[in-house]
Amino acid sequence: METFLEQVFNGISHGSILLLIALGLTFTFGQMGVINMAHGELIMIGAYTPYVLQTEVALFAGATSTAYMLSFPVAFVAAGMIGVLMEWLLLRRMYDRPLDTLLVTFGVALLLQQGAKSYFGQQNVSVTPPSWLDGNIELFGVIMPYTRLFIIGLVIVTLVVISAVLSRTPQGRRMRAVTENRDLAAVSGLANRRVDRLTFFIGAGLAGIAGVAISLIGAVGFQIGLSYIIDAFLVVIVGGLGKLRGAVMAAFALGLINAFTEYWTSASIGKAILFGLVILFLQFRPNGLVSFRSRGLMT
Repeated sequence: METFLEQVFNGISHGSILLLIALGLTFTFGQMGVINMAHGELIMIGAYTPYVLQTEVALFAGATSTAYMLSFPVAFVAAGMIGVLMEWLLLRRMYDRPLDTLLVTFGVALLLQQGAKSYFGQQNVSVTPPSWLDGNIELFGVIMPYTRLFIIGLVIVTLVVISAVLSRTPQGRRMRAVTENRDLAAVSGLANRRVDRLTFFIGAGLAGIAGVAISLIGAVGFQIGLSYIIDAFLVVIVGGLGKLRGAVMAAFALGLINAFTEYWTSASIGKAILFGLVILFLQFRPNGLVSFRSRGLMT
């Protein structure tokens, strides 16, 4: 039983990380149709943010806990502004050409990688976690590190905030209207261009927050985004394009499957089994777990 509970916790922990990295992609890819291959590099920007604040900003030298917590809003704004620049300079003319967005954002990803490599070097760097995240707690025989519990809590808070923004604010309702029917929203008087920029800012900013969280569980390097970009797309596709509820379900389902298959086999075989199950699932539900409901007229 302890082994089973341990794998359940590992699956939930992994699923929370998958969900955090996929939330931003739910907006840019799921809602706007932009195949953003630079999403991993936006995560990289967020992952480097606490390192910069802890080592290169004199005000926070030695104040690692303060620097780390401050890195969340800083990373959100920094990654969000990069996303807005991408949308304004490159992507706003390509919303009806998804393959072009793939090529353009892939080029942006390479530029951001080389920029980070030139500035930070090829060697990975480490972020110092806040002192209150040291240690772990044992429950029912399962050892749960505080860092993993912190990420799970961060995901819950982020989901609550996003859900409130989408359902209770005028901007959130405009975002949903443009997502469901861009042409109808335009003729109804909505400023689609402004909504697109806001959507891209939020999506890119969430990638920055994910990067800050990921810096707790490993070293940070200029290629850190490559480790997560495929998993992020899997969560969005399996959950259903643009569906927040579907992304939540898909992230934790994939996390649990990955935890148990890797425990029974190995890391490489477990990943192969996961991809095989995803392919099989999409044969029966190509629109994902949750899809838009619409009414059609028969002629």
